[in-house]
Amino acid sequence: MPRTTAPRRSSIGDVARLAGVSVGTVSNVLNRPDRVAQATRDRVLDAIQRLSFVPNASARQLRAGTITTVGAIVLDIRNPFFTEAARGVEDRLALADHTLMLASSDDDPEREARYLRLFEEHGVSGLLVVPTGDDLGPLLALAGRGVHTVLLDMPSPTDAISSVAVDDVAGGRMAGEHLLDLGHREILMLNGPHAIRQCRDRLAGLHRAVERRGLDPDVVVREVRIPSLDAGGAATAFAALLDEDPAPRAVFCVNDLVAVGVQREIRRRRPELLGRTAIVGYDDIEIAAELATPLTSVRQPAYEVGYRAADLLLSRDADGNPVRDHVVFQPELVVRSSSVLA
Repeated sequence: MPRTTAPRRSSIGDVARLAGVSVGTVSNVLNRPDRVAQATRDRVLDAIQRLSFVPNASARQLRAGTITTVGAIVLDIRNPFFTEAARGVEDRLALADHTLMLASSDDDPEREARYLRLFEEHGVSGLLVVPTGDDLGPLLALAGRGVHTVLLDMPSPTDAISSVAVDDVAGGRMAGEHLLDLGHREILMLNGPHAIRQCRDRLAGLHRAVERRGLDPDVVVREVRIPSLDAGGAATAFAALLDEDPAPRAVFCVNDLVAVGVQREIRRRRPELLGRTAIVGYDDIEIAAELATPLTSVRQPAYEVGYRAADLLLSRDADGNPVRDHVVFQPELVVRSSSVLA
């Protein structure tokens, strides 16, 4: 099979040769056109058009000492919460003529470390990171090397790294109080690994709601951890629970994708339980209100989280130093028919 090669990209030298000028003159046309005579400028612009030349922004930024690319690492970009947060990041960066490089760690510390290294090698101006665990050593090391970092969707335990997060303990408490108010005294929580801070905090909030009612979390709460925080992982785990007698009647899901998997599995295997099983999700993603049984969910301001994190990353004090701050948003319970049963 013949080997193919990508077409060579035109260089600034090609433009200079075609226009019959120096490389410096082409650079002036691109960056300081007022310094070049109109006739020469027209010749250079004509050569640029004929060669379809696109300036190398990375090289120009390096020469100028200003980098306008920001890196972001989230747990899973397939999760609509992170998609919406990334949109908030992108919109804020666009106001400052910055661009975003986005990656998913898939909750894998090694994959996270690889992206951290790659982003640093690319010379990004800053990083937004949803950490895979509690060890902030690599991020602190990056900060020590001058890479400004903001934790996204996680409160920072140190002033060396800024953060923007949502109070997930409060969110878990809201979900628990809602199910308790409906009379449930046995609550199943479909949760993820405790290495993920959000999973720990949402469970802690559920326990707090139970304790405030004078009840024992060890009696009221049953936690089942699932390997993947998506609809498929939830459906697989919940299938076995549906065979129990009685099947769960109140389910708190660590996120809305998990709740979708629970609803799907009930509809597939035990449709008679659809109106008898209270389900609460978390995140309030866009489709939550559009499901066949609209989903009760704890709403997180995902877009605002991303926007504020990017704003904090770009902020500088009067001396030009990065602004350090810790921002915590409050969640909101949105009640729909998935939990308020007929």
